[in-house]
Amino acid sequence: MLAGIVTQASAEVVICGAGIAGIATAYHLAVRRGVRGVLLVDERPPLSLTSDKSAECYRNWWPGPGDDMVAVMNRSIDLLEELARESGNVFRLNRRGYLFATADPARVPRFVETAREAATLGSGPVRLHATAASDYEPAAAEGFDSPLTGSDVITEPALIRRHFPFLTPDTLALVHARRCGWFSGQQLGMYLLERAREHGVRLLEGRVERIDTAGGRVGGVDIRAAGGLQTIGTSRVVLAAGPLTEAAARMLGIKLPLFCELHAKIAFNDPLGAMPRSAPLTIWTDPQTIAWSEDEREELASSPRHRRLVGELPGGAHGRPEGAGESTSVLGIWTYDAEPVEPVFPQEFHPAYAEVVLHGMARMIPHLSPYLTRLPRCFVDGGYYTKTRENRFLAGPLPVAGAYMIGALSGYGMMASNGAADLLADYIAERPLPRYAPAFRLDRYENPEYIKLLDAWGDSGQL
Repeated sequence: MLAGIVTQASAEVVICGAGIAGIATAYHLAVRRGVRGVLLVDERPPLSLTSDKSAECYRNWWPGPGDDMVAVMNRSIDLLEELARESGNVFRLNRRGYLFATADPARVPRFVETAREAATLGSGPVRLHATAASDYEPAAAEGFDSPLTGSDVITEPALIRRHFPFLTPDTLALVHARRCGWFSGQQLGMYLLERAREHGVRLLEGRVERIDTAGGRVGGVDIRAAGGLQTIGTSRVVLAAGPLTEAAARMLGIKLPLFCELHAKIAFNDPLGAMPRSAPLTIWTDPQTIAWSEDEREELASSPRHRRLVGELPGGAHGRPEGAGESTSVLGIWTYDAEPVEPVFPQEFHPAYAEVVLHGMARMIPHLSPYLTRLPRCFVDGGYYTKTRENRFLAGPLPVAGAYMIGALSGYGMMASNGAADLLADYIAERPLPRYAPAFRLDRYENPEYIKLLDAWGDSGQL
């Protein structure tokens, strides 16, 4: 047997997957609900499939319809703050905010409208700043105890230049969403796992090969581990397998309405200090057409794989400083290609991705432009976003009695994992459910009114 593994013949709950969703579920069951006999199973080390590929940000800034996403994210952030306080903020939670920027005059009134809509959904009040004498309050670089929620909309160029001089001079408006920031996802995950194990959660390194559903309900799980095939008797199973959730659901005879997208990020050193170390997560909302050289454009246009890079790319290039102390690292992301794909491991990323992201970020932060003439060494990684059509997660019971799932957490698994796991733990422990619970059940797709709503959904909240 592998060192440190404890086997058992039965378990109260078996959780399939030790990413952030599975670990958070184990934590909320064992530590906060007092459930004993929780077994966490994964063939890989904890947090190593997609959870360690996260940009590690969080926000309560979500569109409708309805306020369910904002409500569950506010709950998740409440839990993050509780965990930060009890741990001495071991995972370095901050509240620097999300800073949305535009140079498009047509987008300025939409910034105001979006901020007001977010306020009605529960993100917090709107503060408008249209003069240079405004009392706009910058976010603290460290800590998470700011009383400011909601958003600040800045439409005065002089105020923008005063507080955010690193942005391109043609920036016309900003929205600074406040109950947002980032943290160390690995530190959070390991803290939750340590607390869960202190409360009896067992971790088994193995592959789930079969789920017994005789009689229409869960009766056990077959696991291939180092010592051979083990059968664990249990009446409750949780699927928390990230991009492998569809394959896991097939063991239950269930087809889930999920698909995967491959998303990447880059990390590079910024010795020029183009992005201040105290900057918020900064997002350029305008579409862009990259100013390739004539030779580059001709070469790209001749390749079916690269052709789209010469046309207009969607808005959303964004980045943030990474690391503490003397770090000069910057993370950059631009989701300009989000076609559904089958998950394959290890992942392969577009060879031009790093250069494209640097172009996108240099549009909003001109001092990054020198890196375009001599590209810095960029580390590219990422993972699969597992999504539903409307980009809302699934947490709750499945059609087989005793089976549950937590998944489709898309690109927001780190920020939502505690809220989603808290909800799922209420189901399993048979506690009263929060009012937003129906919005995240699988059977919402059986509601004709919900299906009609899907056809006119609009913004899914994907950055």
